[in-house]
Amino acid sequence: MTPEIKTLREYRVWPLPVRLFHWVNLLLVLTLSFLGLVMLFKPELGISGTDAKVGLKTAHVVVGYLFVANLALRLIYGLISRGYGSLGHMLPGPSSIKALTEYKARTKRGEKPEYLGHNPKGKLAVGAMVLLMLVIGVTGLYRAGTDIYYPPFGSSIQAQIVKEGADPAAIKPYDETYVDKAKADAIKPMKSLAGKTHVYAVYLLWLFAVIHIAAVIYTDCRRQPGLISAMFSGNKYLSEPPVDGDDKP
Repeated sequence: MTPEIKTLREYRVWPLPVRLFHWVNLLLVLTLSFLGLVMLFKPELGISGTDAKVGLKTAHVVVGYLFVANLALRLIYGLISRGYGSLGHMLPGPSSIKALTEYKARTKRGEKPEYLGHNPKGKLAVGAMVLLMLVIGVTGLYRAGTDIYYPPFGSSIQAQIVKEGADPAAIKPYDETYVDKAKADAIKPMKSLAGKTHVYAVYLLWLFAVIHIAAVIYTDCRRQPGLISAMFSGNKYLSEPPVDGDDKP
């Protein structure tokens, strides 16, 4: 018997801003993770001294600003976009659990439902990663203020811990000359909480990222080919009308 030959149809899915965010975000996360690991293992790497410590943190913060800006631009674009770059197609909503249940039921029956955007599992994973990135961004900005007094929280932190009568701007990273120790101790619990939350959110982000990558590779190989290439070209090729869209290429 001659096997059935299915005709693939081309659909334009991911707009250029979405693809740029995806790959720029990956590059920034890798860079931040590398710098973070270097900071965590300074003694083992033979790195010492205040200048090296400040230099590493400054580099981490500068890249962190790019990370936050990239994420903010993606969310703003999602608010104004009406296609598959919109937040509605990016993040899970009230109907996501129902969609996930239907997706799992169909795959259990041996079906291979095809999606233009993220499938229900992918949308939940993306939602979790975006939430973690927001937590990482906010806590990172706070620690940038407490550690090296960078914006947006740096001047406020300096004003909180400065000695009576001294100029808050005179406070320098890891220099306690103008720091009131009692005032600095008062903000340590919040500083510590932000730091721990930041680090563990990064660990969770990498866990979700690894699961996400593995799931994309599996789905690309077994259920819906072309997922990976679509994040480069913006196009998907489906053999059937998509579950999450009309039948217009």
